[in-house]
Parts: sequence; C-alpha cells; structure tokens
Amino acid sequence: MHLCWFARRGWTVDVCKDPLLNSVFDLETWFLTSTETCNRWSFEFSKKVDCMLMSVVERSKGSLKEIRVRHCTDESLLYVADRCPHLEVLWVKHCPNVTDKSMEKIALKCPKIMELDISCSYALSSGCMEMFGKNCKNLQIIKQNFTALSEVSRFESFENYMENLPIIPIGSVDPHAIRCHMQQLKHLELRFLTKTDKALASICKQCPKLEYLDLFGCQNLTMYGVINSTSTLKNLKEIKKPNFRALFF
Repeated sequence: MHLCWFARRGWTVDVCKDPLLNSVFDLETWFLTSTETCNRWSFEFSKKVDCMLMSVVERSKGSLKEIRVRHCTDESLLYVADRCPHLEVLWVKHCPNVTDKSMEKIALKCPKIMELDISCSYALSSGCMEMFGKNCKNLQIIKQNFTALSEVSRFESFENYMENLPIIPIGSVDPHAIRCHMQQLKHLELRFLTKTDKALASICKQCPKLEYLDLFGCQNLTMYGVINSTSTLKNLKEIKKPNFRALFF
C-alpha cells in the first residue's frame, strides 16, 4: 500500500504506523472535491495542514517518497527537508506561506526529487528553481503554473490570500534556471507566465528531451515564436499553446 489518507472528522491522521505504508501523502483529491466551507486561505487552516503533514512525516521514518499538498507553510516543509531524504515527488500548490527558506533546504537535502509542482505559490523566487536544478539531477517534471486573472474571483476568501502579496497572479519565470540546470526535463508546465519568445527559444534549445509542454495563457508569446522554438524538440509528444486568436481580440 502506498497511499496515506486523513480523516476529515477532527482533522486527525488515521494511518497505519508501519513506515512502509506511509510512503505517500496525497491531499490533492480532497482539495479538488471537498465541499467544506472552511477558509482555506486562513492561518488556522494552514496550521492544520502542517500538522497533518508533519504527523505523516514522523510516521514514515524517512520512507516518504511523495507529497501532494496545498496551503502548507515553511514550518512543515522544513520538517520534511530534515526527515525525507528519499522524497521523489513534491507538490506545494497554492501555498502563499511557502518561501525560498524551506524550498531551498529541500533542494539541498532531498536530491532524489523527480517531480516538482510549485504552481500558484507566489512567494517563491527564481532562485528557488535554480537550487532544484543544481541539486536534483533526476528532476524530469516541472509545473510552475499561474492563474488567469479571470479565474481569480473563484478563489474562496481571495482577499485573504492576496492581501500580503506584492505581485498580481500572473507570473514570470527565469529561463536561466531551466536552460542551464534542467536539460533533462521531459515535462514542463508554465501556464499564464509572462515569458517572451526569446525566453522560450532558449528553454527549448537547452531542454531537447521535452515530451510535454504547456504554454496556455502565456500572452507575450507569438504564434511564430512558439512554432519556431518547438520545432527543435524532436521528442515532443504534446503541446498546449496559448489561444492566439483570443490574444488578438
């Protein structure tokens, strides 16, 4: 068994104490399907997520390999960094209280990471991505998606989420970290980022193994730039392009 679930009632973790049965901590399905009305952007909610994650980390005794979570903070991720040397998959989506402090420590102490999703975690800088590129040489999947402005109003208690953020929820990516340190990438998602044709060209040139590329919502890209840059990717199996027609009107 490789799945750890939590019991919603009382927010308690209900898992077997055998470390081998605590190799995966996955809350993504719950976040996508739950109809609970709690404020997910509140400090109290983040503390509950942190407590659950740290509890599973403690039970795993170092065997935890996959973490998929939202709304955690640096506190639990620093705990992860010190106790999960075999971590291979890390999703920290929609985590406004996760910063470079914890993620850079994970990059240093969890070199086996193969998949990283930091979508909509706006406090992370380009330096964070560079640290993962330098230290996690098995990294093959990167997801750094941002949110369309038209979708922002769907966030529960959005004001609480954005009130301390210095930027709007359309972001940028430093192509230097990808092209210089992630030539082994096979899957790259950069939805709604503000990169240019030049940045995309440099990424495609230095990441020849790319098989999947998601550029949806990248309004600064041109049709010519996307076609020209991706034409060099001989292994590319699927690409999601910006809606160029929508950008013109």
